[in-house]
Order: sequence, then structure tokens, then C-alpha cells
Amino acid sequence: MTSPRRWRWMAALGAAALAPACGNQIPAQPAVQQEAALTQFQGNTACQDLEKYIEDTAVLQMRTQIEASRDGVPSWGWWGGFRGGFEGDVLAGTRDSAAAPSAQGSANKATPTDYTTTNNQVAGVDEADFVKNDGTRIFVVSGNKLYAAQSWPAAELGIRGKIELEGYPQDMFLEGTNRAVVFSSIYKWYPLSNAAGDRCDSLSCGYYSSNTVKVTVLDVSDLSNLRVQQEYYLPGHYTNARKVGSSVRLVLSNDFNFPSGFTWWPNTQPGLFNPSGKPPAAEFDKIIAQNERLIRQQTLADWLPAASVKVAGQTLAVPQGCAEFSKVNAPTRMGTVTVATLNLSSNTITRTSILAEPGEVYASPTNLYIATRHWWWWPQPGQTDTTYLHKFDISNPDTAIYAASGKVDGHIVDQFSMDEAANGAFRVVTTVNTRVADPQNPSNWWGRMETTNGLTVLQQRNGRLVKTGEVTGLAPGERVMSSRIIGDRGFVVTFRQVDPLFTFDLSDPNNPRKVGELKIPGFSTYMHPLGSNHLLTIGTYMPEPGTNGQVDWRQRALQLAIFDVSDLANPRQTHVQLVGTSSSYSEAQWEHKAFNYFDAKKLLAIPFIDWSYNYTSANDYWSHFVSDLRVYGVDPVLGFTPKGAINMNDAYQVHSYYGWSWYWTPSVRRSIMADDFVYAISDAGLRVANVANLSQPIRSAMFDRYVER
Repeated sequence: MTSPRRWRWMAALGAAALAPACGNQIPAQPAVQQEAALTQFQGNTACQDLEKYIEDTAVLQMRTQIEASRDGVPSWGWWGGFRGGFEGDVLAGTRDSAAAPSAQGSANKATPTDYTTTNNQVAGVDEADFVKNDGTRIFVVSGNKLYAAQSWPAAELGIRGKIELEGYPQDMFLEGTNRAVVFSSIYKWYPLSNAAGDRCDSLSCGYYSSNTVKVTVLDVSDLSNLRVQQEYYLPGHYTNARKVGSSVRLVLSNDFNFPSGFTWWPNTQPGLFNPSGKPPAAEFDKIIAQNERLIRQQTLADWLPAASVKVAGQTLAVPQGCAEFSKVNAPTRMGTVTVATLNLSSNTITRTSILAEPGEVYASPTNLYIATRHWWWWPQPGQTDTTYLHKFDISNPDTAIYAASGKVDGHIVDQFSMDEAANGAFRVVTTVNTRVADPQNPSNWWGRMETTNGLTVLQQRNGRLVKTGEVTGLAPGERVMSSRIIGDRGFVVTFRQVDPLFTFDLSDPNNPRKVGELKIPGFSTYMHPLGSNHLLTIGTYMPEPGTNGQVDWRQRALQLAIFDVSDLANPRQTHVQLVGTSSSYSEAQWEHKAFNYFDAKKLLAIPFIDWSYNYTSANDYWSHFVSDLRVYGVDPVLGFTPKGAINMNDAYQVHSYYGWSWYWTPSVRRSIMADDFVYAISDAGLRVANVANLSQPIRSAMFDRYVER
């Protein structure tokens, strides 16, 4: 039978009463909360209440999954995504090479006049990436090492130092000229850890087995002597990070591991199965009861292991106070989302946690927003997906303080779906899925999903993010591919077979308006402001269907475009540049940090990969492979001017048989531009050329993983 504790938990959520464990149906659909809020665990019973909430949530999630298996219905609770990346080995070999005899006019000044840095969404808010630079130095995380390169003058490009880091390093920040902060995923043993984690040594499981984020603060003032200053070990998985001033805001997520002996399916025994081929319901009920006993036996320290800090060889445990946790008044998947604040000025770290699953993150200089999706297992007809938004005040450099929560219909595509206006209004673009009946196909018991899109404006009032305006019913049957909000103007691209670009006037937070619409073939996946009246975009060209209704996929190509949006009512696509073949792609299509627009020189650089198969050729596979950095002049009036490419085929080809894996790609991934010089960056090394002669690199600096044939 259902425990009284679980009855009270569901009642608090406003959901229907639960059926007993021996019944034939899973728990009722939890209701969407129209007014989302966080409640902090406080008082003398904070820790007791926190443990009870965790265990009640674990029991609910466990029962949901097992009862779905028992009753033969789908379970819709598990909407989490796979984490990418693996931990690999390191190959020996370092090379600095001069590929061309001269710097072709390299300036002798101490620093470049202008240079590019990380392509950040919000001015004043730095985003973590595996590459950082300050005009004269480039730092790159590759494999398990941080490499430090002198990059100026361009003719003297070279690796000057490196340091091996524990685990799987992913992203980093630079703080002034003296310090770097690197985020790594590692495995540490905890009471409920997967015991296989510390035994995993293959390429296919390193990152998946991680359960801790290591934050390493390094002194990088001397490139030839990189030194570790502090090391922080925070239980969880790396999600995202921002830096404002000297304060680093690290967003972590953490799953709850179930206790040893926990099982999701009855043991197979002779005579156990009934004629349907599935264990009888009573066997599922037994493991539900057994699992609940195991869950209730754990302690709070088991569920929430302590962090630790290591300074000068001394390691100290740093447990998180129960009052630093909050619960959501809406159904959420079991887990935690943590905003950790590392103040590099004072070397202090604090944490604020929500008991929920992670989502997209947006930060302005003063506020940080976390989006989490409504959790359910059985969307009933007429129900739509829902996103809860939680706002944290980060104006205090030492901590993140909960400010307000709100709710929007639908789900968020990426961080560019969110934006905070100067007046504090928060704008959110969503795609909304609704389960509806299928009257044309009565045998389809599930029905079908209807899709539409919208834009919602929220404002903070009395601890709530209140909806003050919205545009609904946008592009039925399509989904958002990209969005960008610039000041009081919004731009949204949806896609089904053509690419509608919608424009919005957001000057009145109480009355956002769709102003214009433009339909063209293909779709844009990232939009970048080009002056005040144009957009520079990257995406995919898709021809319109032919007379037979079919699309000729052979005409597909990577597409750059310029849009004139000076008149919101009449947006126009003024220039298009198709790049590569139907096999081509660029990381910049889905990762804005790979999109590098140098406003000072009106240049755009994008990493590029293509295959041009010729099965009749006697050449090997790599003869048809392209990995380079493409550079274009960009002018709103004249359009695109190809400037050439820095080729790095040799780095990719060399590593095709030496430990290459999908997460470690020696193809070009990032770029930096400084005055008249362009730097191509891959996991294998760096290469620089003058923009006037990109096909003749000035110098290359390769990492340890690069191995010459």
C-alpha cells in the first residue's frame, strides 16, 4: 500500500490521490503549477524535511517507472538528455613549426590594436569555453591538458607551457593576466556512487562515469610555469558557467543514485512468467516495496555528499547546509541544480541548490535564470509541455540569491530563447507541444502532437515572475530553430520546409507584437547582430519541395545570410553565401562560440568540414576530406566576399588512426582574429595566417596529441 508520507507529498503538489501499489494504474498526472515558486528548507527541522522530500521524490519516480512497466504503458518522466564526451588517452609528441618563411607584414607592436574573444550572448557576461585569449596569449584545453601559447607577434606563435589536469577538462575562464579557472569532470567515490566509475578506463565511459566537477584555479602569469593555486571538488555534473567581473557562476546538475540492491525489473525465475510473457503484477509490487525500503534506509549525507577544497596540499570537506536547498512547488524530476559562486577576489565559494532537473541557463550582469521543465509521465489529451523559470540575483559577487519564479507554456530551444531587457522584463521564446486526439485514425490510441510557438514577457512582482504580455499561435506545425532578442526587437526563425523569419516589437512589455514575416527556403540556426539594422546568420539551405512534393537533399548546403531588418514590418534577405556540399557542416551551426565575427575588420570566420566522395577515384578517403577555417568579408550592402581558408587537413588525417574519437576532434573548432591575422584552433593545435594570404600559414603550434606520420 502507498505510504502516508507519499500521500502527503502528492497532496502538497495539488495532484490527485495515488492508487495503491497493488492496483492497475500508475499515479495520476501531476498538475501544472501556474505560479511557480521555490521554498527554502529552514528552521530546526530543515535537514529532516530535506531528507524526507528527497526520499519521497525518489519513491515517486521509482514507482512511476516500475508501474509503467507493470501496466504496459509508456513512462514520460525521463526527459533528460545524454551528456556528451568521453575521457581518452594522451599521445606523445609536440611540435612548433614554421610553415611559411615570413609573417607577411606582422606588426612589431606589443599588442594587437583589435582582436576577438569569446562570442558572448550578453555584453559584460563572459561564457566559459575551451579556448580563451587576451590578444597576446591563447589558452586551450585539449585532452587532459591546458596549453598556453604565445600568440603575438603572429610570427612567434608557439606553445610556451602546459599542465596536466585531473579528469576530463572541458571549459575555462581567464581572470586578468594572472589566473585561469578550468572546469573538469572527474570520478570520486561517494556512498551511493556507481562502483564501476573508478574502474572505467576506456574511451567510451570516462565522461559518463564522472560524478564530480573539479574547479582548478591556476596562476598563468608565467606561461612556462603554470601553477595550481586552489582546487575545488563539487559533487555533480558540469552544465554551464558565466563570469561577471571576478565572480564565476558555475551551474551544476546532479542525479540521485539509487542504493545498492535496487532493481527496475523482477528477477527471471522458472515458472514466473504468465502467458503474456511478462512477470505478474505482484512481482512488480514486490520490487516496489523492496526499493522503497532501500530508499528510506539512506541518510542525508548519502544523498548529498560534501564538497571539498584543496589548498597547499591540505584537503578540507565542505558540506552544504540544508538551508542552501530549496524545493519547487511543481513536479520535477529527481535531481539537483546548483549555482556555485566562486569569487576570485576573495577565494570564497558558496552554493545555492534547487531540487529539480537542469535546463537552459541565461545570465545578465545582475541576474541568472534557470529553466526547468515540468515533469510528467503520462501527458493526457489537451496537455501542453511547460517550463518553470527561476531567477537568482547575482549582484552580490559572493553568492546567488533566489529572487522569483515563473512559468511559460512550451519548452526552450537554447539560451538565445531568453533575454532580459534593460527595464528588467524577461522575454522567453518557446515551442509548445500539445497532445490531441487523432480523429482521422481511430486506431491511434495515443493521438498526435500539435506544435506551435510563442513569445512571453515576464516581469518580477512580489517574488513572482508574472506574465505581462505574450504572442501565441506562432507558426502552427513548425518549431523554433533559432531566436535572438536585441534591445526592444525580437527575431524568431521556425522551420518545417521553409524558413519563416518573424520580427517583433518588444518596446512595450505589456504588449509585445509580431510585426513582420519573411518566408525563404531553409532555416537559420544562429543569428548575430550586424550593426543596428541587419542580422548575420548561419544555418542550412534546403530547397523547396519539387512538383512531386519531395525535397532534393543533394542541393542542401551550409548557408550564410544577411537580413535587412531596418523595417520590422518588411524584413528582407539581402545576401546569401552557400558553402560546401550536402555533406558539409560547421560547428557554428549549433555552437555560437564557434561563430567569430570581427567587427573591427568586418570579417567572419567559421570552422568548416566537408566530404566530397568520388568512388571512381583511386585516392584514399582523406583525399576527399576538408577541415579548415573559412573566412569571409561581410558588408551589409555588398554581401559576402570569400577571403580563403586556413587548412588543417593534416591534423585530422594524421590522427585518423591514432586514438581519434568523436569527442576529441582535431578538425578546426574555434578561431581568433587579431588585426590582420587569423588563428585556426583545433584539439590538435593552432595555426595562424595573414588574412591576405590564408592559404600560406605563417606558423603552426601543435599539441601533444598531434603525431607526425
